[in-house]
Parts: sequence; C-alpha cells; structure tokens
Amino acid sequence: MPEIAISAVPRSDFGKGAARRLRRSGQVPAVIYGGNTELKHVSLPDHDLMLALKKPRVTLSVQMDGTAITVAPRQVQRDPIRRIIEHVDLVVISAAEVKERAAEAEAIIAAEAAAVEAGLDPIAVASATSALMEAGEDLKTAIAHALEEVEASMRANTEANAAADATTAAAVVAAAEPTVEG
Repeated sequence: MPEIAISAVPRSDFGKGAARRLRRSGQVPAVIYGGNTELKHVSLPDHDLMLALKKPRVTLSVQMDGTAITVAPRQVQRDPIRRIIEHVDLVVISAAEVKERAAEAEAIIAAEAAAVEAGLDPIAVASATSALMEAGEDLKTAIAHALEEVEASMRANTEANAAADATTAAAVVAAAEPTVEG
C-alpha cells in the first residue's frame, strides 16, 4: 500500500478558539512527534485526511516546508455527534515500519475480501487474521483459520439463540396452559 501524500501548514496559534477557526476553514489541527524530531504543530486539509484515514494501516507522507515526513496516525479525536475529525496525533515512523504497516494493510484487505466472499463478517475475519499473523502464521493460513473460527463462532451463536428462543417459547406455552385444580 503506497503512502498517501498530504500537505501540512505549520501553525502557531493554539487553544479552543484557534482550533475552531481552523476547522471552519476546512483544516484539522494535528501534532507530529517522535523519531528524534521536535514536536510540530500543523494543520491538515480535513477532506484529504478523512479519506486517508479510511484506509487500513495508512501511512502518510506529510509535505511541509519542502520536506516530507513519514508518519502514522497514533490517535484520532472525533466529534461524538457529527463524527468529524477534531484533532489527530501523528507519530514519525521508519522505513521498516512503513513496510510492516503495508503488509498488515494488504493482509486486512485480503481477509475482508475472503470474508465477503464467504458471507461472513469482514471485521471479525480481519481481526482474527491479524491476531493469527501476530502469532506467527503466514497470510493464507491465517485467513483460512480466521474464516473457520468466525464461521464456528457464528454457528455457536446461532445455536445458542435457537436454544434461548425454544426456552422462551416453552415458557410462554407453559404460562398459557390452564391449570387443573382438583
């Protein structure tokens, strides 16, 4: 997965009012830190940032003052109602971390595609695949095992729900039967 280039503008005004002004102008306040660099306060275009953050394990190439800094999102703060991005923390990453994140992104995309094809929950399969890969399995084996795990879990949930429905139906029938006093 390639890096997504995004332009940044350094910012020097801080606080709630300054952040609101930035957001009104279509920018998102952000902080870049880590990697033996000093803390940088920047603003990023909100639409470009939102599109970039929709990708799994995204890596951003932040263009600022003629230089490019490779970063990954560490924390994204969103408005709880409108779901707009209010602030983002970006951490500087190395070339090795970029390759690792790209491999993880490809695995997530492959797992989600396999889940859709099998008619299973893509998020559950992607999560299980990631966990299995962290445990040392290769991509194809991890996806196959994740599909089996999610399918077994769904089958167990379906059986448990059917048993609960049967118990409820039996209780309703028992409550509706007239009692004979004798």
